[in-house]
Amino acid sequence: MLDIKHHGAVEGVTGSCHELFVDDENSVLVDIGLFQGAETSGAGADSKRLEIEFDVSAVRALVVTHVHIDHVGRLPYLLAAGFTGPIYCSKPSAELLPLVIEDALKVGVTRNASIIEACLDRLAAQLVPLEYKQWASIPLATEASNVQVRLCRAGHILGSAYVTFRVKNAEITSQGKPYHDVVFSGDLGAPYSPLLPAPKSPYRADQLVLESTYGDRNHENRKTRRKRLQQSIEHALSDSGTVLIPAFSIGRTQELLYELEHIIHQNKQKAVSHTRSGVPLKWEDMDIIIDSPLASRFTRVYRSLEPYWDAEAKRRVNAGRHPLSFEQVTTIDDHDTHLKTVSYLQRQTRPAIVIAASGMCAGGRMVNYLKALLGDARNDVLFVGYQANGTPGRDILRYHDQPNGYVMFDGERYPIKVKVQQISGYSAHAGQRDLLNFIKGMRVRPGKVHLVHGDDRAKQTLKDMIEQAHPTCDVIVP
Repeated sequence: MLDIKHHGAVEGVTGSCHELFVDDENSVLVDIGLFQGAETSGAGADSKRLEIEFDVSAVRALVVTHVHIDHVGRLPYLLAAGFTGPIYCSKPSAELLPLVIEDALKVGVTRNASIIEACLDRLAAQLVPLEYKQWASIPLATEASNVQVRLCRAGHILGSAYVTFRVKNAEITSQGKPYHDVVFSGDLGAPYSPLLPAPKSPYRADQLVLESTYGDRNHENRKTRRKRLQQSIEHALSDSGTVLIPAFSIGRTQELLYELEHIIHQNKQKAVSHTRSGVPLKWEDMDIIIDSPLASRFTRVYRSLEPYWDAEAKRRVNAGRHPLSFEQVTTIDDHDTHLKTVSYLQRQTRPAIVIAASGMCAGGRMVNYLKALLGDARNDVLFVGYQANGTPGRDILRYHDQPNGYVMFDGERYPIKVKVQQISGYSAHAGQRDLLNFIKGMRVRPGKVHLVHGDDRAKQTLKDMIEQAHPTCDVIVP
């Protein structure tokens, strides 16, 4: 088996970064993510210590599985550490990645336009977009080894991929093998996710690095979770309050828009709630506010990448529907309008839905909404994604039903009076059954599996399930 060092997503689900050693002199990085909340790397990197804490002298290339910040957020620091090799990703990810890095620089590093432009120029020079299912050779420092890379759809967000490395070196040849395939799952999507085709297992994997975010549970099916989303919103809006949905700007926001468009299409004349004056508010008149300049930009790119959508989404477009740009949606870009909207919703008499980043309430415009609205019992917070330990989102989930429960923002306590709901079925991650099926679907199954990107309980539960299904497989939790 080949040596793999895990520089992140070991003590939790964020900071994904893994280094595959092709031989003693050459390695390849898979992702270079940001840590969030209380999560850290083994060497102590965390949400405040962002510098690259490991030696990059052997790293010949970086492969990006997808553009979520917990997978690419430390890319500027990797470039600053002297990395000049190729950066491989899917073609859709190549469209989205510069937007993510520009935003990460503005939020966490600098607003100096010349510095940001210089970083984006470096990124553009090193970026190598790949088509799905095509092999590409990675240049190494020596000719003693050979490694190829291939990306396949992961179904997590647009452009997401799982990665196969086909490695040939002296050690593998001495074992009588022509090559050794190492698969990195990245983040796998759940089957039947909105907009995206479901991931299909590779033919073979000699060694597998597998995410385990939901290794201890399964998700509801698509129809059930859409029904729960509709029921949750109808219940939440029954007292004319505001529903706050924290969601990452890329992936989750677009999926929610897609599902809300379908709910409105199916229930146009149905009352979703009543205004304070007693007048029924129909679904077709519902205000849906997307308060995120980044989400707006991502949604435009999502629309431009329609060829990568799944068949269902394309059928809706062909039927004249606009699943990501329907008339009930109001997009807020500038900060002044954002502040006015927050103030208006504190006084409003008309129900509304607000979708804003960040998905774990750790920053972004959602924080201002929470500060203003958490103390009003008419309002609701609806979580549709994972909340990492140490984030305000996890604290809101943990303490909302406790007497005098509160959450801290900027050193100040904010009492939690809102109703809080969670629909785990809307996670963009595969559930336990899906993860097991990813292995089961391989014709040549791995002799070794590394479980990453999960809490301890999720990893241990999944480890037990894999060992039970595949007794000859060596399953390790780094």
